[in-house]
Amino acid sequence: MSFDHKKLEKYPIDTGVYIMKDAQKKVLYVGKAKNLKVRLKQYFFPGRDTREMIPYLTSQIVHIDTIVVPTEKEALILENTLIKKHKPKYNIMLKDDKSFVSLVLTNHKWPLLKIVRYKGKPKPIGQFFGPYTNAKAARQTLDLILKLFPLRQCSDSELSSRQRPCLLYDIKKCVAPCVRKCTENDYQTLVNSAKKILLGKDKEVVKTLKRKMHEASDNLEFEKAGELHQMIQQLEHVLHVQHVDNPSAKDCDVIGLHRHFSDVMIICLFFRQGKLIGSEHFSFHQILENDDEVIIQFLLQHYLQVSPPSEILLPIPLEERGIVQELLTENAKKKVHLTSPQKGSKADLVELAHKNAEVQFQREKDEKSLKEKMLLDLQEILYLERFPRRIECFDTSNIAGTDPVASMISFVNGSYDKSRTRLFKIKQANRSDDYGATKEVLERHFIKQKEKNDFCDLLIVDGGKGHLNIALQVFKELNIASVDVIGVAKQDAKHTKGMTEEKVFLPFEKDPIIINPRSPLLALLQKIRDEAHRVAIGFHRKKRTKRTLSSKLDTIEGIGPVKKKRLLSHFGSIKSIEQASDKELHEVKGITRKDIDNLRKNLS
Repeated sequence: MSFDHKKLEKYPIDTGVYIMKDAQKKVLYVGKAKNLKVRLKQYFFPGRDTREMIPYLTSQIVHIDTIVVPTEKEALILENTLIKKHKPKYNIMLKDDKSFVSLVLTNHKWPLLKIVRYKGKPKPIGQFFGPYTNAKAARQTLDLILKLFPLRQCSDSELSSRQRPCLLYDIKKCVAPCVRKCTENDYQTLVNSAKKILLGKDKEVVKTLKRKMHEASDNLEFEKAGELHQMIQQLEHVLHVQHVDNPSAKDCDVIGLHRHFSDVMIICLFFRQGKLIGSEHFSFHQILENDDEVIIQFLLQHYLQVSPPSEILLPIPLEERGIVQELLTENAKKKVHLTSPQKGSKADLVELAHKNAEVQFQREKDEKSLKEKMLLDLQEILYLERFPRRIECFDTSNIAGTDPVASMISFVNGSYDKSRTRLFKIKQANRSDDYGATKEVLERHFIKQKEKNDFCDLLIVDGGKGHLNIALQVFKELNIASVDVIGVAKQDAKHTKGMTEEKVFLPFEKDPIIINPRSPLLALLQKIRDEAHRVAIGFHRKKRTKRTLSSKLDTIEGIGPVKKKRLLSHFGSIKSIEQASDKELHEVKGITRKDIDNLRKNLS
């Protein structure tokens, strides 16, 4: 079944959005057009659209829906909304569950600088700096600021309850605002200096510190002047090492794009106060959109999650630059300029971004090639019938039969795919029967996969010959013959990393295969198995902890489910409830004097 070309004559000539779907009505591609009828015809007549992915797309199209809108701006907004909703195969799509790492100076009398991770737009708890490309970069920046400026590192509750300064004050890593060892004005001076460093205004900070050093020297405060001199030297050295200067780039992001057929790599370089402070890359595959459309969708998706700078440099001029610029400005509530410089220092920055995109693309391509070779070797050594593009691994966990759980993790093209992780509570099997638990979770998982016709290429069960036979039995009962399966047994039943002898059991083979401890294939199998074990153990601990917490309160007279929930929500843990004063306990809705006495009696 394919799309009937005769239907093309019936489509409107208006501005709008088109949604292409397959036989199951799954959305394959979403696009926009000034004239829907003309644009759709271009897909189905040879020579009108020469993009290499067009034949793959048109061979799958069965249905095309259209939505007419009054303006091109509304078409662009609707296109972006539909792409985020349906996540079409041939459109670029940024992960909407991505979390961002930033530094925040809290809204407090004595501000605290700390790392926060958030999704979407951050809560208004203070002034944010970032986001940073990763948590390590944010941690390094935080460590630098705290090394230069002795700001507090304790929580707000610790600050309010402390009666004497902590060790950080003794080693001159904190000015101890908790016990008023400094004035609000002095502390705010440190905060302002830290803020300027985070904004890239380091020259201004150095100038201020030098002025204060000379003032201290003139006032014969030589110890203070020496400390300021040391701070200036340290600051100048670190900033000189860490930053790349470019005076033409005040506050801007520079976008670089490299394309190889349907694969696209985008690099975003972050310049603040003329200094390159970081970068982030985004890779996309099987992309139908042209470069103009790719950049537009990237801008709309990325900068609706992250606040844009005042200027964004682009590698190519955009046909709809004005509309996109207007949308970004409206969302950011500040003027955002989109420019595509063709010469000068800003053009050099765009070329730098393009070079980085090209290098990152090649690096990922080389890494992908190595992983593909490793998977091919794995297929050969283990006599697999299928190329193990998608590998699933199961593991179970319990302690003396209590809180039995299982996990399933997935590796796609040799890399861990967290989005496919599944957690199972053992429901029917005997709590101490590991074979029974394995059979239960395999049945539950593969019954669902059979309904969706979505099977992995290779199944790994954590265990020996017995666990492998359980998996083969499940496949036989479910009539599944399209999945390879192996069992991986740990040496002496230990989950250890490093060069240990592992046994790999194959179906219908008496003796296991022993893989060379130095082989990268063994490292891959260990990595997959250890990840499944880590997830299973983590889920088991969480389940056991929750049960333990609940059971302590369940035994107390007068504390029912509602009061238990309120206590845990208010205090967060049993330990905090134990340490709470009578007044604090009484503040919880529904807690009476008798309840407090019972809590003291049973939790002490």
